[in-house]
Amino acid sequence: MMRRREVITLLGGAAAAWPSVVRAQQRERVKHIGVLMHTTSDEPDAQARIAGFHQGMQAAGWEVGRNLRIDMRWSAGDLARLRQNAAELVALSPDAILAGTGPTAATLLQATRSVPIVFAQTVDPVGSGVINSMSRPGGNITGFTQFDYDLSGKWLELLKEAAPQVKRVGVFRDLGTSAGAGQWAVIQAFSRAAGVELSPLDPRSPADIERGITAFARSPNGGLIVTASAIALIHRELILSLADRHRLPAVYAYRSFVTAGGLVSYGADLVGLYRLAAGYVDRILKGEKPADLPVQAPTKYELVVNLKTAKALGLDMPATLLARADEVIE
Repeated sequence: MMRRREVITLLGGAAAAWPSVVRAQQRERVKHIGVLMHTTSDEPDAQARIAGFHQGMQAAGWEVGRNLRIDMRWSAGDLARLRQNAAELVALSPDAILAGTGPTAATLLQATRSVPIVFAQTVDPVGSGVINSMSRPGGNITGFTQFDYDLSGKWLELLKEAAPQVKRVGVFRDLGTSAGAGQWAVIQAFSRAAGVELSPLDPRSPADIERGITAFARSPNGGLIVTASAIALIHRELILSLADRHRLPAVYAYRSFVTAGGLVSYGADLVGLYRLAAGYVDRILKGEKPADLPVQAPTKYELVVNLKTAKALGLDMPATLLARADEVIE
């Protein structure tokens, strides 16, 4: 039988060793992820999406500083910087990387074929070669799509419904990405039936944006479609101010444009997609493989109408359009 003194000595030794064991276990539990965004860090939409991602991670039991480390990179719409940021994140050997808007997923794939990647809002990942198929993405990548290209035709339909007098449409696009080219192609396909003439706007700087929209606005019966791109988000305030100055009815891919004074937006609930992406990151951190997680399309799209802006433009918004809206700003 063990003597009392021996028991005390044993327990004392175990107690002394216990903090080291706890520290070791804590170190083992800490996971490391990277986040690659193609906008600026102070861009409101991007902030909201990252907040949604953090909420999703917290709901799954992950907390920065306790069992999670996050390294973030922001490319501010610069493709060269995006490639550099992708290489930097991969060099850190994270357990997974979250890819944000624009060409982030494809850029990360060029940097690694081993680190798991979850994209939150990629457009046409099959057509662009990011994945093999929606149900079986294959490789080290999976995630959530922002929309399919048919949605681009819906923007033109909404513009004509809100402003029937529009005969000329300036399309703000980013041909530096496959998504930009795809959106433009679908809008072109819909333009004949809509009876409108398209004018591409391909800005690379604030000066380009001002020159392009101002020149387009010199002729009457014009309207704008601002497609989904990091460039549009980065320069949102300038685009909105020019649309207001030149009294151009416009349809946007992002809800935040309309809450900030734009006319109409139609697109997916992107904050919700980032929460869902957190769920996939959680599953990967717990041992699942990206190749086994099917890519998912949005299940919720939001139509937002700014009635105050419509009145300022002298537009009488159709009751059928207002009835379909998820939100009407007055």
